[in-house]
Parts: sequence; structure tokens; C-alpha cells
Amino acid sequence: MSIKHGLLALLDQGPRYGYQLRTEFEARTGSTWPLNVGQVYTTLGRLDRDELVAPDGEDDEGHVFYRITDKGRAELREWFQAPVSRTSPPRDELAIKLAMAVTVPGIDVRSVVQGQRAHTLRALQDYTRLKTRAAEDDLAWQLVLESLIFHAEAEVRWLDHCEARLARRAAEREPAPTPVDERPAPARRRGTRR
Repeated sequence: MSIKHGLLALLDQGPRYGYQLRTEFEARTGSTWPLNVGQVYTTLGRLDRDELVAPDGEDDEGHVFYRITDKGRAELREWFQAPVSRTSPPRDELAIKLAMAVTVPGIDVRSVVQGQRAHTLRALQDYTRLKTRAAEDDLAWQLVLESLIFHAEAEVRWLDHCEARLARRAAEREPAPTPVDERPAPARRRGTRR
């Protein structure tokens, strides 16, 4: 998540101070990615250092306002135009957890998968409820919710796939059943006793 570019996008609409940026960022993303106000000011400091923003005065309460510079506006336009790179995917804690679980003796990996699936399905239901209640004119929040829904659906499909792979692997490791001799029993002759 590019906090830097999110802040530039907000500043492109006019000068703001740190707490305002934090509040607006969270409002536009539905508080899905909460920001620490310290993180906002640290990012503003780097943006100022890189000449992407500049201080723009302060109010009566001492809040320092920042405005986007022409260089910052060019950076923002470039970010909007460039596709999000998939060459360095973000770390996925669940993928790491399952990769470790299949290598650590004594871990019931199927239980881990089933627990995560139940959790993800609950989250999917929550996101769907939120989407139903979200205001139609709040397109930013609608898009964030739809992204969360699609990610949760994909995660459930992936967990189903993992469980199927685990089942196949377990079946491959089980010893083959001993073949049963299916030849017919020899016919008894008449008059013979058992």
C-alpha cells in the first residue's frame, strides 16, 4: 500500500495537515488500512525532503499545512498511470503459515486450513453485509469492499485447493491395500464332509 501516493492524492485536492490527511485517508479506504498519525508525519517529512510537498503555513492551533508541489503532482500522475507491479508480491502471512505447517512435524495442517476457511468465510459475510449497507454514492468505499470480497473469495478457493492437495498427498503416502485373492473357492465334491 503506497501511503506516500495516497497522501499525495489527498494533497492534490488542497493543503492539509497531518491529522486531516490521516482522517481522510481512512475515510476513503473505509478504515481498512488504518494509519498511525506518526506514520503520516514521517511520510510527510520524506515527501518534503524529496520536494514532492512543501509546508504551506499553519493555523491558529499550530497545525502545519502541506501542499503538493509540481514535482509531487508529476509523481502522482505517474503512479496513477503505472500498473501495480507483481514482480515483488507482498508477503502473504497465510501462505507462509501453510508452507511452514506442512514442514513442521505434529502440525495438523488440515485443521489449520479449516480454521482459516471458517475465519475467511465469516470475513466474507461481514464484507458483503458492509457492501449492502454502503452508500451508493461512496464509490471509493464500494471499490475497497469489492476488492476485499474478491480477495476473500479467492482465498477460500485457494484453501479448498490446499485441502484437496493435502488429501491427495495423504492418499499417495498410504500403503496400498493388500490384494485379496479373488479366485473362486475350489468346488466341493459330493459326499465329502467338512
